[in-house]
Amino acid sequence: MAAFAHWFARILPAAAWTCVVALLPWWLGLPLVLLAVAGAVLFDRRIAHYAELCRRALRWGLPGLLFAVQRALGGDLIAWGAALLGALVGFSLVVLMESLLDHRVRRVPSGPPSPEWSELAMAPVGPPAQIIELARAHWREAGEAFDSAAGQARFESTGNGRGRFVFEQGMVIDKASPHYCFSPGGRWFAANLPGGRGEVLWDRQSGRMHRMPGWQLSGWEGERPWLARGVDGVPMPLHEALGLGPR
Repeated sequence: MAAFAHWFARILPAAAWTCVVALLPWWLGLPLVLLAVAGAVLFDRRIAHYAELCRRALRWGLPGLLFAVQRALGGDLIAWGAALLGALVGFSLVVLMESLLDHRVRRVPSGPPSPEWSELAMAPVGPPAQIIELARAHWREAGEAFDSAAGQARFESTGNGRGRFVFEQGMVIDKASPHYCFSPGGRWFAANLPGGRGEVLWDRQSGRMHRMPGWQLSGWEGERPWLARGVDGVPMPLHEALGLGPR
């Protein structure tokens, strides 16, 4: 029952948004949809919660805009055909945009490497020619109660996109947003700090918890978290990030 209520609470605002855009004239709905596109791009990897809201507004607003367009064209068979063609093109562009944002590759300008990269390349860390491949972090949004790698858990919201995680073994992680993920083997639990301002990490094996303001989770090397400072930061393992401290 709780799961259905959570699903209904998520679907109802989205359906209402679709109806609002559909009832507006197309020349008013179009700027709203374009604003959602701009928000999804600008907030990507900066404020994860806002970026996800903009993506949802785009996905649900596009059908409403297409309905408004076919209504403006007269609502006949040709108008419906144009709307269906627009849906095919529009949703293809949405999928392409989300794919580019999720797999964005930073382009490094050609030229001599900076001293920071030179020192990093010459540092005697690990065996020669070691290649680190990070597994991507799969973020999810917690409901009021959910199954996790740590067993039954729940997220108790305190408003403004923040709250606390409560696990059945008694662990409580407060002052966190509902976005979370686990390492591939389930040893580490990670959650976003409110407003995308950093991460909180819990080592379930040792019981230690680390709050990392100013850091972003880049991915997992096996069961080890790697973090970076901002979008353009260089990923590094957790123990090195702890030595540098918060930004």
